Amino acid sequence: MSHMAATPRDDVTRILDGLESGATSLEELLPIVYAELRVLADQVMRTERAGHTLQPTALVHEVFVRLADGDAALGGSRRHFLGIAARAMRHLLVDHARRRQADKRGGGRAQVTLNGLADDAAESDIELLDLHAALERLATLDERQALIVEMSFFAGMSGDEIADELGVHRNTVVRDLRMARAWLQRELRTEDGHD
Repeated sequence: MSHMAATPRDDVTRILDGLESGATSLEELLPIVYAELRVLADQVMRTERAGHTLQPTALVHEVFVRLADGDAALGGSRRHFLGIAARAMRHLLVDHARRRQADKRGGGRAQVTLNGLADDAAESDIELLDLHAALERLATLDERQALIVEMSFFAGMSGDEIADELGVHRNTVVRDLRMARAWLQRELRTEDGHD
């Protein structure tokens, strides 16, 4: 009886499952998921304004350092891990924006382009720190909606992938994302003094 070779996906699952028991280490995971995390970092960094001083490669490495030092439960699926990595990227970008803002003493706040969250064809430029604060407020009102936005915007996950990870129907993801998008746009407009 022949055995099929383990796929990279199987290796990721095996490593994630072994993290809690100490049978595997996070360092074993880096070579397997590096390319995927690099694509994710590229997607996230594309939302940033040109001239950002943090590069995607550095972002991936900082995420791994943060995950290795953190206490987040990394076990589970590859998608779960990527969701955690996306959250870590978001927090790293927010921390980076805060440091830059402090360095400039309040000027030149970091901006992102919310493609995928704007309803109209024109992209909506917003402050990264404002988005972060709005997502934190949304999480207190509806944690799932905030998580869906994070998984869609920061992790680049599809509606089907999010539905599978959260154990809900795809229509629920679409509805929650639509509601969260409207709420965030209203919040961010209010913060800019447009309402």
